[in-house]
Amino acid sequence: MATPQKVLNITAWICQLLLTATLLWAAGMKLFQPIEQLAQMWPWTGDNPTLTRVTGVFDLLGGLGLTLPAALRIRPVITIYAAYSVIALMLAAIVFHISRGEGAQTGFNVFVVIVAGFVVWVRRGKVVISER
Repeated sequence: MATPQKVLNITAWICQLLLTATLLWAAGMKLFQPIEQLAQMWPWTGDNPTLTRVTGVFDLLGGLGLTLPAALRIRPVITIYAAYSVIALMLAAIVFHISRGEGAQTGFNVFVVIVAGFVVWVRRGKVVISER
């Protein structure tokens, strides 16, 4: 029978991997797609090409930071910092979208904040990953 700690660990890994996949996908789109093409999916990108590329870099770093340090067990505390950073990025995105009158489009950002917050909660004290 699985212990509660094991269930939390597995759930945290699933959340980390899903967030990583989402952030790496977003990074790929923001960094490698033409702005005109992105603007069809995300209208704000047409008005803010530099912001689009910068957030693409943040998405890339957040996605890698959520998984690699913990998986490699090399400075796994970076995973916690990456989760905090993803929360900050999503809160900034929520403020940005609300300021543009796009508050109805912030549901996904709120969901990511909740999932990243869960990762912080688990990795800070419930199931800590130790260094090699």
